[in-house]
Amino acid sequence: MNHQTNPSYISQDRLENITKHIKENYIKTNKYIGTITAVYKNDKLVFVDIQGLQDRERNIPLKRDSIFRIYSMTKPITSVAMMTLYESGKFQLDDPVHKYIPSWKNLKIYKSGKFPDFQTTDYVNTMTIRDLLSHQSGLTYGFQMKSEIDKAYRENGIGRMESLNTNQTLSDMIEQLKDVPLEFEPSTAWNYSVSTDVLGYLIELISDNQFDEYLHKNIFNKLNMKDTDFFVPKEKLDRFTSNYLFNMGESFDGNGTLPIRQVDRYSVQSGDPILIDDSQMSLFSRKPAFLSGGGGLVSTLDDYINFSVMLLNEGKFKDSQILSNKTIDLMTSNHLFNNKDLLSSTHANTASETTMSGVGFGLGFQILLNPAKNQINSSIGEYGWGGAASTTFWIDPSEKLITVFLTQLIPSTTYNIRRELRTLVYSSLTK
Repeated sequence: MNHQTNPSYISQDRLENITKHIKENYIKTNKYIGTITAVYKNDKLVFVDIQGLQDRERNIPLKRDSIFRIYSMTKPITSVAMMTLYESGKFQLDDPVHKYIPSWKNLKIYKSGKFPDFQTTDYVNTMTIRDLLSHQSGLTYGFQMKSEIDKAYRENGIGRMESLNTNQTLSDMIEQLKDVPLEFEPSTAWNYSVSTDVLGYLIELISDNQFDEYLHKNIFNKLNMKDTDFFVPKEKLDRFTSNYLFNMGESFDGNGTLPIRQVDRYSVQSGDPILIDDSQMSLFSRKPAFLSGGGGLVSTLDDYINFSVMLLNEGKFKDSQILSNKTIDLMTSNHLFNNKDLLSSTHANTASETTMSGVGFGLGFQILLNPAKNQINSSIGEYGWGGAASTTFWIDPSEKLITVFLTQLIPSTTYNIRRELRTLVYSSLTK
């Protein structure tokens, strides 16, 4: 997708409305423990707002270099890594996945039945690598809680972040998935899923590197993403945020349907967020066996800004060319079947990190197709994604604009902050 740019200016006075909005509506009301909001415009960082705490229980202020669980904001990074292999001629987008995972050649499609007694049928459409990148593979997530297939994922522990606490590996997940039917024919619907975790496995297989090693060598080191990894080393734990759960006034049962674990609770006001992952006792304090390309990374504001700047600059960051501009164009084009939006393409009301009307999906990103249909004052071609702990980012090539928002509150659907931020940021633009 080519973006002709005639970018607007940005008003610093209007950007201050973001600070006021977050302070009055989220920090003073204890809805969020701490937030960082950054806006990058016309080749420079023009706004950074830091409010609240990194760790409520220890009363540690949030800082610019605080480390966050970015969960599904890992997906765009994994997708970029996969496409570096594409540019090396290692695969084609229409390659069958079973070319690389032979045990998946005889995958079945769910037809009917209750777990574990499924009636299935043979597939017509072969699952391709593009299907994995665009979440049209027929795979799912166990936390969806919408079907007998996602129940099978839960019962078998497939793709859960609880895998951080086990010896399960990417190879183990691949082996498990060969025996679970797909939700639907590949290339016929969009469904949020472990597809990006499968990409992590393919990166290992195709590159002959460990997934994390490949990311460090080809992404993190080149982009100076010095704090992004699958765990927080001991010497950085003093910068690690605690993670919280929206308090619905009910006891969280810790049954593994969310990518979190429960720790001892501190006394909180009724309605205040509940501590679910203490920064100093976190599973993220040690390297996991399961390197989740779909949700396993931690990162900082500056690291993710660097990643976003590379994307905005058509694959280039300083002296490093991570991807070609043509590959970025390909990744940020709509790949949904029949060029539909998510609202028309979604399978069984799937979970998502974006609104769906007027929004398409590329190779790792949501793509805004129709701002009027989406009812937002943004631009055609704006792209990005979010994470389970309410983090989000987006890139607007036509305005040479990046926004990154970091906090730690699960689930990401608790508040409407993502749309509110878009409104506030775009309302700061002037001609």
